[in-house]
Amino acid sequence: MAAKPRIAIVGAGNLGSALALALHQAGYEIDEILCRVGASRRRAKRIASQAGCQAVTLVDARLTADVVWICVPDSSIGACARELATAADWRGKVALHPSGALTSDELQPLRRRGAAVASAHPLMTFVRRSHPALKGVPFAIEGDPAAVRMARRLVRDLEGEAFSVRREDKALYHAWGAFASPLLIALLAAAEQVAMAAGVRSRLAAHKRMLPILQQTLRNYGSLGPADAFSGPLVRGDVATVRRHLEKLGKLPAVRRIYVALARAALETLPVRNRKELEKTLNALGSPTRRRR
Repeated sequence: MAAKPRIAIVGAGNLGSALALALHQAGYEIDEILCRVGASRRRAKRIASQAGCQAVTLVDARLTADVVWICVPDSSIGACARELATAADWRGKVALHPSGALTSDELQPLRRRGAAVASAHPLMTFVRRSHPALKGVPFAIEGDPAAVRMARRLVRDLEGEAFSVRREDKALYHAWGAFASPLLIALLAAAEQVAMAAGVRSRLAAHKRMLPILQQTLRNYGSLGPADAFSGPLVRGDVATVRRHLEKLGKLPAVRRIYVALARAALETLPVRNRKELEKTLNALGSPTRRRR
């Protein structure tokens, strides 16, 4: 097998840091971590010390690595590629970015300089104070053939799962990820509001008390699928309970709109009873223009 390529990471945010450490643990040599001055450089130095490399700014970067993984915010990828284009000889190199929404064309300045480029996005959430393992994580990949082959090799060695996504589907793919994590968190934050309106003393208490049902729900979803994991008044066709929910949620109008939107989605995609009566109730009590009595 060919020797493992050397890797440079651009950016030491949550994702860049996770990739640097995971690749290092998988036996890859991390050449350098590129960062800006200030707090990002302090963090980059800490990650670099764990990955056995140095944290450098663009001025000091060597950019001699075989693979450069550009882990900056989506809005900065194009500008970063333009900035890096004249900083190295890109012929024979592979440049990757991890955006879920943007295509490999964001790296066009490096492609024009001779690099093979691709996007390789891990379907995982990365936040401060949490360091998820990449084993088993799906990576959506698209781009130039040589860069796609390299990305698949890296993902395989990270023990992830590589799969292809079409350029025209990137935005929808990313929306899928939004439903699976950040919008789910938004829903749970709304649930905490309802708990406090019901007399729970704090968000922290609501958070702790929701964990058992959340964990079981995810276990059910994972082992049974959505239809068999679905429970509650909608699946029973309990129109009276749904009506009481909507009436009491009148004092939380933003949360009621979320309830109505999700209930309507359930009527379209999940097994429910009394569908027509539920639709009538949602239409009657769920309208944002309806005044509270």
